[in-house]
Amino acid sequence: MNKSVLIINTTIFLLFLLSLPTISHSQRCNKNDEKVLFQIKKSLGNPYLLASWQKTLDCCEWYNVECDANTSRIIALTIFSGNISGQIPKEVGDLPYLQTLVFRKLTNLTGEIPSAITKLTHLTMLRLSWTNLSGPVPSFLSQLKNLDFLDLSFNDLTGSIPPELATLTKLNALHLDRNKLTGVIPDSFGRFTGNVPDLYLSHNQLTGTVPISLGYLNFTTIDFSRNQLTGDLSMFFGTNKTIQIADFSRNSFEFNLSQVEFPASLTSLDLNHNKIYGSLPATLTGLDLQYFNVSYNRLCGKVPQGGELQKFDNTSYFHNRCLCGSPLPACT
Repeated sequence: MNKSVLIINTTIFLLFLLSLPTISHSQRCNKNDEKVLFQIKKSLGNPYLLASWQKTLDCCEWYNVECDANTSRIIALTIFSGNISGQIPKEVGDLPYLQTLVFRKLTNLTGEIPSAITKLTHLTMLRLSWTNLSGPVPSFLSQLKNLDFLDLSFNDLTGSIPPELATLTKLNALHLDRNKLTGVIPDSFGRFTGNVPDLYLSHNQLTGTVPISLGYLNFTTIDFSRNQLTGDLSMFFGTNKTIQIADFSRNSFEFNLSQVEFPASLTSLDLNHNKIYGSLPATLTGLDLQYFNVSYNRLCGKVPQGGELQKFDNTSYFHNRCLCGSPLPACT
């Protein structure tokens, strides 16, 4: 083959390649997913936050949306911090491959959590927080067996905590804080059969004692602060425990702190504004504490010297019955 023929053949081949239809962005997006997203946009009143949701742009390129790199199915819907009014559209349940669903910092988002969410069997993260969602924490959320993160904080949710949530075996964190929840902490929360999740129940109106069953688990983080809880918390501590952050402040807990053994893992302990009595155990000096507060209790005796205890100022200790010693005034 001479050189000119080779050039002609090469040119023809290149022109052939150029003539082939290319996969445009508009062809990547799954049409069923795109249709559902347009329904969601319409249900929310076509807000400016979703202005990029247009036919002229592939839905995998839209803001607030993420597609799987291989299948191009929608796997994340993250609607965050915008002027959106209305309720969570039931159509979110029609995105069958969704793994992450977030509605966050949307103060005009109202209504209850829709049961359509239970259709999202692949969901691993559900974050509905900083909104004006109301109604109960739905027990049907326990059907989302792949959840590893559930955040319903900073809402207007009412009623009791559904015990069924303890059946979520993959859960790493449960945020129910900053709502208007009432009733008791479910006894089932001491029977998580998979992961032991970080547990955030603060700033509610929970009452009663903490179930003893919770003491059988090794939590890493617990925040029960600002409720109306009572009873003994010593079950959460012990040399064999792994708790790192414990906030039980502003409740009515009442127990003797003197004989409590704290695990080496503990870095933050907040017990302020309770009815805790006894003395501070000397074993506290062996901990690498980053935060510590036992103020407004009924403690007595000398603050143990050493470790990290003296790096905290008197506000971490004051308003106790007869606690003394640095950083408080000297014992007499």
